[in-house]
Amino acid sequence: MPGLIGELIEAAHRQTDARRAEVALPELEARAAAAPAVRDFGAALRAPGLGVIAELKPRSPLKGPLTDDYRPADLARRYEAGGACALSVLAHTEGFGGRPEDLATVREAVGLPVMRKDFIVDEYQIAEARAYGADAVLLVVAALDEQRLAELYAYARDLGLHVLVEVHSEAEAGTALALGAVNIGVNHRDLRDFRMDLGLTGRLRSRIPADRVLVAESGVRTPADARRLRADGADAVLVGETLMTSPDPAATVAELKNAEPKNSASPATAHGTTEETS
Repeated sequence: MPGLIGELIEAAHRQTDARRAEVALPELEARAAAAPAVRDFGAALRAPGLGVIAELKPRSPLKGPLTDDYRPADLARRYEAGGACALSVLAHTEGFGGRPEDLATVREAVGLPVMRKDFIVDEYQIAEARAYGADAVLLVVAALDEQRLAELYAYARDLGLHVLVEVHSEAEAGTALALGAVNIGVNHRDLRDFRMDLGLTGRLRSRIPADRVLVAESGVRTPADARRLRADGADAVLVGETLMTSPDPAATVAELKNAEPKNSASPATAHGTTEETS
């Protein structure tokens, strides 16, 4: 992809190559096999009410530093206290200032499922995520061709990891469904021009079977945003910058989590169960 996203993907390749030079994939896979048992990320997203996947990232490639005091363990505990259902940890160093080691730090601090958020382009990143205790990984449809997406998805599942497949168009949603994805994330930010469209979740929900979990990503800033997305059929929201810049992250998580649509005790679209929890 051209522009900033292309640069971030290239940076992911560089970071992966550098780390592979230090620890070979077979050794990393052995560490992954010995990692703590996977926590059920899929079940956390399917719990009653609106789930909040709270994100940890010290900087944004668009806005620069989000904090001058990044303490992942402390922040993770605050998110957990506020009622987050899972945590998303940026492990992309050049663009977001994160490190794969942050996954282990966060997992040791809380009892919540932890997802590696990155531009994942290589099996090495997935094995690394599991070795550091991650329970899930994010795969971005726009960053991969269909064959590579399928290969990485299968590899993650073979390691026992859950997978959140990110889309930002009807065509990409079709790709995710053909892949068999159970957890689908809708990115409201167009990766080509960074325009935000909060209505995308509602439009894609009707195209995605009710038994698939739908996560609304990007642009969730207020309880009103969360309430709208819940009414549109989102099972969970993934929130980063709003929480990273909040003076009270726990309270902000709680406000978003409790933003149920008026006159509705249940989401607009009820999801069922499935044998696979990816």
